[in-house]
Amino acid sequence: MKQYFKVTLLFISLLTGFGFKANAQYVKVESSIDRNSMPIGDQTILHVSANMPLKADITFPEIVDSIGKVKIVKSLKGDTVVDKNNPNLETISHSYTVTSFDTGVYVLPQFTFHTKAGDIKTGTITLQIKSVPVDTTKAFYDIKEPLAVSYNLWDWLKDHWVIVVIVLAIILIGLGILYYIKNKPKTVEQVEAARVYTIDEIAIIKLNELNDKKLWQQGDIKLYHIELTEILRDYLEKRYNVQAHEQTTDQIFDGLKSKELTKESSNILFQILKLADLVKFAKQQPTAYENEQSMENAIIFIQQTRFIPQPIQPVQNKEELPK
Repeated sequence: MKQYFKVTLLFISLLTGFGFKANAQYVKVESSIDRNSMPIGDQTILHVSANMPLKADITFPEIVDSIGKVKIVKSLKGDTVVDKNNPNLETISHSYTVTSFDTGVYVLPQFTFHTKAGDIKTGTITLQIKSVPVDTTKAFYDIKEPLAVSYNLWDWLKDHWVIVVIVLAIILIGLGILYYIKNKPKTVEQVEAARVYTIDEIAIIKLNELNDKKLWQQGDIKLYHIELTEILRDYLEKRYNVQAHEQTTDQIFDGLKSKELTKESSNILFQILKLADLVKFAKQQPTAYENEQSMENAIIFIQQTRFIPQPIQPVQNKEELPK
């Protein structure tokens, strides 16, 4: 049994090693350069790429600021391309801009990629940096002075046209405002004098507002009659100078005996106040007709008892006065 177990482990190890080796065989790395020869100070592109199975575990080499006398100017954006012939393979490439300021022939070393199956290296690259030819047979000349260029008003306007347009717009708007202020028609403000309402007009307004509330229609019959009688009591105090708010219905009528109040008006007022007392203290439930009748009678009472100023009689001459 133990021997069978050992054989099984050995078989699994061989399969695993074969898998790692097979994966390593599919990984292909390389390095290249756009130009193998260039003038001193010029630039070219170095490419480092790996062709491998999709999502294979591989680590690219770290390329520092310089490779000997070859300087890394900048690292370009990487690229990933899927193989058209084999969708299971992809190529990942990293690119770098390089330059050199020393002439000579330089060999860029191998770049090492790390995989689970082991390290894989690229080949070497030769880069030749050439010097710039100088014709020593020609004489040396002084550095030329800057050329004088004419700069007129039109050139200045073309360079600053935005500022000019803004300034002109502000000036035009300002002139327009001044013209409007100077020429706008002068209107005389007519202030309407605040109207002063008489006590009967105020009472009628309050009754209409109470009627619009529709209190008794919503079941608030007691509140309806309380507010109705409060409006009438306030009117009585101001019209007949009686303390209607502090008095009962009978006391109010006692105070009104000496006032100029017709029998019809007195009966209307009595109907309103007595019905209100029955609602407030006896919990009587008046009919819809009685509720409406109280409102109508209140308006009629105020209209019948409102104060009407008497015209002033002209003063007669002494000769016309009776002797």
